[in-house]
Amino acid sequence: MKHRLGRLLRPGVGAYFSVMAAFCAATLLAGEYWLAAVEAAVVLGAFFIYVLHRNRRDRNLKKYLTSMPNTLESVGHGDNPFPTVVVRLADGGIVWTNRRFSNLTGISDTMMEHELEEVLPGFSTDWLASGKNECPHDVTIDGRRYRVYGTMIRAADNRSTMLGVMYLSDLTELYQVRDEYIRSRPVVSIILIDNYEELTKNLSESGISTLNAKLNDTITKWTEGYGGLLRKMERNRFLFIFEKRDLNHAIEDKFSLLENIHDITNPSGLAASISFGLGVDAVNFEEGYDFAALGIEMALSRGGDQAVIKDRINFTFYGGRNKEADYRSKVRSRVTANSMMELIGQSSRVFIMGHKNADLDAVGAAMGIVCLCRKKGKKANIVIDLEVNASQKLISEILEVPEYKDIFITGQEAMLHCDNRSILIVVDTNRPDQVEYKPLLEAISKICVVDHHRRAADYINPVVVNLHETYASSASELVTELVEYAVEKQDVLPIEAKSLLAGICLDTKFFNVRTGERTFEAAAALRRLGADTTDVKMLLQNDFQDTMAKYQIIKSARLYRNEIAVAALYTPTTRVLAAQAADELLNISGISASFVLYPDNDRVIISARSIGTANVQMILEPLGGGGNTATAGAQIQGITVKDALDKLVASIDKFYET
Repeated sequence: MKHRLGRLLRPGVGAYFSVMAAFCAATLLAGEYWLAAVEAAVVLGAFFIYVLHRNRRDRNLKKYLTSMPNTLESVGHGDNPFPTVVVRLADGGIVWTNRRFSNLTGISDTMMEHELEEVLPGFSTDWLASGKNECPHDVTIDGRRYRVYGTMIRAADNRSTMLGVMYLSDLTELYQVRDEYIRSRPVVSIILIDNYEELTKNLSESGISTLNAKLNDTITKWTEGYGGLLRKMERNRFLFIFEKRDLNHAIEDKFSLLENIHDITNPSGLAASISFGLGVDAVNFEEGYDFAALGIEMALSRGGDQAVIKDRINFTFYGGRNKEADYRSKVRSRVTANSMMELIGQSSRVFIMGHKNADLDAVGAAMGIVCLCRKKGKKANIVIDLEVNASQKLISEILEVPEYKDIFITGQEAMLHCDNRSILIVVDTNRPDQVEYKPLLEAISKICVVDHHRRAADYINPVVVNLHETYASSASELVTELVEYAVEKQDVLPIEAKSLLAGICLDTKFFNVRTGERTFEAAAALRRLGADTTDVKMLLQNDFQDTMAKYQIIKSARLYRNEIAVAALYTPTTRVLAAQAADELLNISGISASFVLYPDNDRVIISARSIGTANVQMILEPLGGGGNTATAGAQIQGITVKDALDKLVASIDKFYET
């Protein structure tokens, strides 16, 4: 180019011409007509020269821009069809615009220089400076939506001068079609009355008809405002299809049908309960229905009485605040026992694994599974870290029993012994990240799960046999029922009965929380098999130092929201003491929930308990935790206790505010 680019970037001189014109007017008013005429001629001449220079500058600038690679090029021999602007990235000053941009933004082609911020308020060119060619945000001008594209160039004569060349593409109609497409996408939902069998139990035909009419009327009234399609598929299952535009309304409404349905009760006073499963962002109706079915399965495995939205990536949960009611059937336990025994019989070897830092419930449930394997004559091993666990006393007693001499192995040892016919039975957890040795979970294809915690979004999958009952008090209770159906009394060793009872006593706090009819039946069966609660009580005893440490934790607790006790420790402690301290805090009058936080290397561990309306599982789930309404825990990596406490308080506030 003949002209240096730096000369093309001069600021506007409108202010100078305005001042000179003012001087001409002042001279004319003073009566100096000849002088005023000379000044006017000079001003007009200068203005004429400026206009010529500006036009030449625009032509040179266009030529320079079109000669640079990756910049805008003219279409044919006409002007660029897109509104185009060139700005200095250093200060956002507009260097040049084409006619379309000027008409769009209302910039008159004057001698005054404009700033991009004045023309497009809030618009930033940081995306250009970061090397991107497309603005992450749209620009709205006069109700029209524009997508902004551009590139960054460097002046040839001034290496420090950076220009941003941007053009606006009017995609208003395209966005409208896209937005309408998104808003009109179908949401396939399944509405399930999850305690229908209990509601209609012992009712006459007329009573069932009356109850059905109330249920149908309540569900129909709730769906009327969504413009969707409601069809009854079974006596307790409805299919509801509506558009995604109404999904936010349902979320803002907090799925009020979950609460409205509670107003319907049967003659015995049992309130109705429903669960939602919603499938969104599916490719077609079939996939949407599959998503909804997965949502229903997840809702039921978490206790029911909640809505679960399943998209292509994850689950989102709403409701589920109420305590689980026991809707279990012994038929499922019997069927599961038969299926598991058959699977064990077909295997070459059985590995049983609980969660990290295994407690009495995990070990007790594993012992019950070993009993099943011994009945089928199959070699079984419990995968556990003998150095890091919360069951040292019980394990010491187990190792003294001849049948359990080589029962405990590490995860690495299990990897060496497993083959393609081995099976893995996971007890007391349903999350892959919480198992004792995750590589073993990934190495064995046939997996069974026996758990009582609420199902997490990242649950173990796939599973061959799944006994997942959130209504159960403990995994040991579930395994006890399997033992009752699968083996004879003489097949159960006293240490196995003791271990199972210890697991139940631990999770129920000696039958004080989360106990139902089935819990006492399981305990009675174990008592007949030789278990003694006195021996179990001795397993749960602490020494003097641990007892003092537990009460120091309790002493450090602070009250929050008048009913929640929070103890934040800044020195490490054991998981057993933290859990016991959380349990002990609930013995204080007025305390309905308790949380104990403590550091453990590079993570913070939270132990939570509840006997009131606070669902500690829902509070800790956003922090990566899990559990059930009364007992839950979480592990937060790479965080301080103070930051973990802030996150916990925020999660508690969110739980009570929603």
